[in-house]
Amino acid sequence: MSFTHVVSFISVVREGSFARAADRLGVGRSAVSRSVRKLEDHVGARLLRRTTRSVSLTAEGQTFYDACWPGVERIVLAIEEMQDLREGPPRGQMRIAAPQSFGRQVVAPLLVEFQALFPELSLELLLGEGAVDLAADRIDVAFRDGDLEDARIHARLLAPMQLRVHASGDYASRHGLPASVDELARHACINLRLPNGRLQEWHFKGRERMHAVTPNARLVFNDTSLVLQAALDGMGLAQLPACVGRNAVAAGKLVVCLDQLAPDNRSHYICYLSRRQQPARIRAFVDFMTRRIREPG
Repeated sequence: MSFTHVVSFISVVREGSFARAADRLGVGRSAVSRSVRKLEDHVGARLLRRTTRSVSLTAEGQTFYDACWPGVERIVLAIEEMQDLREGPPRGQMRIAAPQSFGRQVVAPLLVEFQALFPELSLELLLGEGAVDLAADRIDVAFRDGDLEDARIHARLLAPMQLRVHASGDYASRHGLPASVDELARHACINLRLPNGRLQEWHFKGRERMHAVTPNARLVFNDTSLVLQAALDGMGLAQLPACVGRNAVAAGKLVVCLDQLAPDNRSHYICYLSRRQQPARIRAFVDFMTRRIREPG
């Protein structure tokens, strides 16, 4: 069995198709297909389900992939690095993960501009609140909040993550705005249900340290966009990341309060697996997103 067969199989799984795997490896699609068939013959099992539109792992293929990937990863990355030494713009496929609100409000609008600069790149944006394993989930770049403990992950600071209490102008004119955290109890609040089932705590600066409160919410959603829309509809107060409410505040649709108590101990990060040499597509994406997100306004 040639090691090339294993590399071809791994590339098909990572890229999601024989054609993209062939492009990544710099060979013909038929060569990749032959390599995978020879590998299946050698191990005596069907590793991939093939249809006209998709490729997926069989149970045996998943077992084989999980066993092979840690050792093959270094070889695959070396191939990618050599591919990037070729002249020409970044190409290939990128998988990007982001929290739902940050992904919708910040990342997704910038993808159009990025892909116009690099039209040979295919992008897949995955939104979710749970933590992702960049290696296991085959994620090229992830946006995260807070500190990271995984030594394999390199995190570049994008911007402070400001949490601001928002309300519509209509709500403010009808009910006023709280001047202290204690006054939140007299207001209708809109809150977020987290993936773990708990309600989102609202964080504020204290005299000596940060403290958290869970307001008695009139409305609860499990999606930040719905919390934002309820605030726009005048249904109450909502504590949201500044990036989520920024456009509505700039347009005069939302106002903010308790800003003097807004926490400043959290940040947005863009993350990727640490490597000696990053593939050109990841370098281009990280540099672009860092520059655009840090721009004022």
